[in-house]
Amino acid sequence: MSKVIILGSSNAIPTKDSENTHMVIVGDERTLLIDSVSNPILRLEQAGVDFNDLTDIIITHFHPDHASGIPLLLMDMWLMGRQKPLNIYGLHYTLDRVETLMGLYNWSEWPDFFPVVFYRIPTKEMSPVLDCPDFTIHASPVHHMIPNIGLRIQFNPSHQTLSYSCDTEPCDEVIRLSEGADILIHEAAGESVGHSSAKQAGEIARKAEVGRLYLIHYATGKYAKGDLVAEARTTFPGEVALAKDFMVLDL
Repeated sequence: MSKVIILGSSNAIPTKDSENTHMVIVGDERTLLIDSVSNPILRLEQAGVDFNDLTDIIITHFHPDHASGIPLLLMDMWLMGRQKPLNIYGLHYTLDRVETLMGLYNWSEWPDFFPVVFYRIPTKEMSPVLDCPDFTIHASPVHHMIPNIGLRIQFNPSHQTLSYSCDTEPCDEVIRLSEGADILIHEAAGESVGHSSAKQAGEIARKAEVGRLYLIHYATGKYAKGDLVAEARTTFPGEVALAKDFMVLDL
């Protein structure tokens, strides 16, 4: 059985108890990191996941609070002797910048570096990303300040589905991506350009007729304000909770 571990739940400003938003999906055959921030190896270790088990990474978009950990993750894997390939998925816009970033570190000259394979995702709804015995993943573009994707993940063999909005304004693409999903993880950074409030996340969950709503990418620590769960419940009648660091969702 696969599980989703929330490695970070905070918006772009982390706190000592809440890291920037990212998560890992652990299956029987594949282990997938969704976004890479700070020092992912330490975060994975705290979650009880061996970084050597990582097979795949999806980078949703090229903002620092979602992509800043890539260089350190790749360097540490190399320094600790990784040999097996690593697959990295993202939009052309995103992966072009990841490759440019790594080029600034001159990674092509790091001796005996393990294979990294880039898979560029088309900018169209329900584009296939990954299909394996553990899970099947599709991506759709969402409405953020730069090109960005949300994800729909079907877990095998249970056929339960989880959708993840990533950073986005309310948009029909997320509704279609999440239609009938058992779980929707939706950002709640607050109503602004490229972001959504908890109330708006609830509206999306209601329109998509999802089973449960988890709010993520919200202000934490001294920046937190209001009751986001109560706010989302004004527009969504189903189960609502805050995604918390190291929360585990079994699917």
